Amino acid sequence: MTVRATKFTPKVLLSAPRRSAGVPNEAGTTVLYTTSTYSFESHEKAVELRVLDVKSGESVLLVQDNGVSDPVWLEDKVFAYLKSGKEGKTEVIVGSVENLHGEHHVAGAIDAPVGSLKAKKLADGSYAVVLSALANSKGELYNPETAPKTQSTGKLYKGLFVRHWDKYVGKEKSVLWYSTLRRDKGSFKLSKLVNALKTTGLECPIPPFGGTDHFDMSTSGIIFVAKDPDLDPALSVKCNVYYIPIDEFSNDSTPCPLKIFVPGFEGASTSPVLSADGKKAAFLMMKTGGYEADLSHVFIMPDTTKPYYIINLLADLRGRPRWTRSPQSLAFSNDGESIYMTAEDVGYGRLFMLSSIWHKEMTLPSMVTKHGYISDVRPLKSGSVFVSGSSLTDDSFYSILDTKSLTRSIQEPPDVWSHSSSRHGTTFGLKRSQVSEMWFPAANPSINKEVHAWVYKPSNFDEKEKYPLAYLIHGGPQGSWADSWSTRWNPAIFAEAGYIVVAPNPTGSTGYGQDFTNAIRQNWGGDPYQDLVHGFEYIKENMPEIDTDRAVALGASYGGYMMNWILGHELGRSFKALVNHDGIFSFMGLLATEELYFPFYDLGGTPWSAPANSNPKAKKTQETFGSMTPDAWRKWDPSQYLSEWNTPTLVVHNSKDYRLCISEGLAAFNVLQARGVESEFLTFPDENHWVLKPENSLLWHKVVLNWINKHVGLPPFSQEDEDSDEFYGGVREKDEEPATMMAQGNGHT
Repeated sequence: MTVRATKFTPKVLLSAPRRSAGVPNEAGTTVLYTTSTYSFESHEKAVELRVLDVKSGESVLLVQDNGVSDPVWLEDKVFAYLKSGKEGKTEVIVGSVENLHGEHHVAGAIDAPVGSLKAKKLADGSYAVVLSALANSKGELYNPETAPKTQSTGKLYKGLFVRHWDKYVGKEKSVLWYSTLRRDKGSFKLSKLVNALKTTGLECPIPPFGGTDHFDMSTSGIIFVAKDPDLDPALSVKCNVYYIPIDEFSNDSTPCPLKIFVPGFEGASTSPVLSADGKKAAFLMMKTGGYEADLSHVFIMPDTTKPYYIINLLADLRGRPRWTRSPQSLAFSNDGESIYMTAEDVGYGRLFMLSSIWHKEMTLPSMVTKHGYISDVRPLKSGSVFVSGSSLTDDSFYSILDTKSLTRSIQEPPDVWSHSSSRHGTTFGLKRSQVSEMWFPAANPSINKEVHAWVYKPSNFDEKEKYPLAYLIHGGPQGSWADSWSTRWNPAIFAEAGYIVVAPNPTGSTGYGQDFTNAIRQNWGGDPYQDLVHGFEYIKENMPEIDTDRAVALGASYGGYMMNWILGHELGRSFKALVNHDGIFSFMGLLATEELYFPFYDLGGTPWSAPANSNPKAKKTQETFGSMTPDAWRKWDPSQYLSEWNTPTLVVHNSKDYRLCISEGLAAFNVLQARGVESEFLTFPDENHWVLKPENSLLWHKVVLNWINKHVGLPPFSQEDEDSDEFYGGVREKDEEPATMMAQGNGHT
């Protein structure tokens, strides 16, 4: 954006260019990135590949094509990227920043959709390439657009998953493929792709969200994570780490992956990384089986030729963690002597560094950044580090940090260079002074004495005025509101609509110590609810600028569950209206979810007991999760308190939400309607647990803001007639499958 917005609205949010993480060259002089921009005038998306000159700050367009993705550097001035085309095919294209307006040449065409491109230069001047693509049961490339179609649409399943996130599961698996790029008469040619996981039964990246964070490569091998193939994926989070030593990337005979054995660790794994020379490796792994929000331990492999020797880096001699934060990603420094890690910390996504990791006397990680949310880390050849991130007022920033100056006395190194796509929020009309933090008494002070919350005020805030409250409850439940940008639940949208937003991080939130996160287990409607009560009371007593008689509460996923729980309890009487997006109506409905390990672990076990003579799988499930009586499973069930539901509620639930089925939203709306409670139901048949399509998201914002504004006395946000086609996606109730329909009357994220 080059012009400041007169007012930050949902349309401004959704039409602003979305910038990817930056990809710097080794010298840190130029940065590749993509932007995606949606036009509500043409109703089309435009994707650009751009290069940013660090010294001048000038950005130059390289390619404008909606199929462009995954840019990587081959050399300091030569880059490659993927371009998807017709019939699901993909091209690997090479270009140069020395010839910005010249033709980029096609190095190879792949007869399938591919992604997650990585490349490393080999000793002979060629490049090893690794990417991900689907493989069929024979281990061959699979293209869903050209695959033979069957006459029947039926799908027969004999095991889980049946469906995952927003898709019915097929026989095809996501696998890693390797190849080489070689120079041929001034251009590059891609060799034949080789399935690195053929005959193994392993899947990487792990669906539905895995990408380049699930594997890494060097000139001598590939390290990756994959779900344990011997366990039911719906009942286990266990991931194994594997290493494939590769002598020749042009050789189509793939060595068998070596499993990295970690005794006593039955949880999820992520962020496997290799040092620049490929001689060292690191990865994150959780200990507890069935628990996807457990503490991530940092493991180091000092020598990739000896994969049996690993070190739990931040644990004492008994294996107990010495650090209370849970890292999310890892990266070696360029010299391999230090390691960077990102971790949530008290509402921020901070970068930490652990120096001299090979010394016996290791210290705890040093904080590198204090503010914002770091989403991507790229160590540079100079020893500095390039980071990508965002904040509550800045949709995208890049920085180069001089970590060599990091000492105990200087805990935040200066930016050598920085660049913000929104000029630190000013192009949106936002400023950092709108954002503040507050702390209020916790329900269970034995764990944490206080609960943290973000406060977001309107940009035109007047201390003489009183503003309605928008109380935002996050999903997860093991998640948090953080100093980061969002295009789905952005506090600035509500603040600029005339609210003071308070976004608390109650019991179960991440970034406040693992004990605080774990404390929500078997406690969904207990301490977290009391934390929210305490927060509301604190606001009422200490924030005169907020009119708590005009308060609304909104939440998605676990936040949607909490809306239903609040409906049945005293706090519900404090709000003029609620917004429940994809929330849980009844815990028994969770038996229709895809990742069954989630409710089984979080609620304390299965809602049945296995008999002594049950089969091995039933015994394994009971050993992992335990069992409860149905009554105990329903202890925190919102549907047990329907007689108290009286607060006006907007229910939003989508048809492709297979995590929390649409029946949960329909049940809540049906009850509200049958009880005569003012309510509305908004659904998107083409959306999943989230609302991602720009036109749908704009409608979501209009409906939500109109709903809450009406109940706090603010003028309607959108003046369109709610009986018009604008609110029905261009079709009416008489149509068989309305694209969007509103009827009148954030489970885990």
